[in-house]
Amino acid sequence: MPRDHPYYRRDLASIHHRGFAFHAEMCAPGILALLEPVRERRGLVLEFGCGSGLLTRFLIDAGHRVIATDASPAMLDLARDVAAGAEDIRLLVLPDDPVPPADAIVGVGHALNYLPDVAAIDRALVGLAAALQPGGVLAFDICDLEWTQARRDQPSRGWVGKDWAIVTEFSVPSPDRYVRQMATFVREVDGSWRRDDERHDNVMVDASAIPALLIEHGVEATVQSAFGDEDLPVGLKAVVGLRPA
Repeated sequence: MPRDHPYYRRDLASIHHRGFAFHAEMCAPGILALLEPVRERRGLVLEFGCGSGLLTRFLIDAGHRVIATDASPAMLDLARDVAAGAEDIRLLVLPDDPVPPADAIVGVGHALNYLPDVAAIDRALVGLAAALQPGGVLAFDICDLEWTQARRDQPSRGWVGKDWAIVTEFSVPSPDRYVRQMATFVREVDGSWRRDDERHDNVMVDASAIPALLIEHGVEATVQSAFGDEDLPVGLKAVVGLRPA
């Protein structure tokens, strides 16, 4: 049975898919360019934090073999439709679930920041590094401490789409914590509105420390401002690495 997960339940997963696809679309060209050697040799791509399969779809359309994973069962339900050409779509809860060996490991949407503390993030990084095969490429985004520094006085915001709405309140309880309190509204068939509430408590990290941890486990990495030519939000860093052949 799928394990319960506090983030991205049914309504928020659907709203995120319908209204917030822009991040995967923005990151896809840079990631695809990084993975071109993997595609040429028909290597296997492991995607963690695949969400509803938005980046997965780009990977499949580019000719990659993909195993797409996420910790949210609701997101995986969406991904099975969006990314039907994946070799597998499965539940993977970092840092404790074993990571399948792969020739590339990718993730966008700062999935690692959802782990409970820095120690858990470090364990997840070690697990990802261990799964990366010789000659393999690692590429993921992560929120740095700079993220909270730039958002201390962020006002509440709301977004409205067809048959859905979301209102989000932001807070920074400490320099290494970023909290979003979200109220979601989805229109029922009878015209009434269903409400749900989620609190997302993200752990910020010193991204500059990540390469030193990864090199201890055989992966040479750098922290970059982007995967390619895209403009990532302030405080969101791209980590790009390689396990030498």
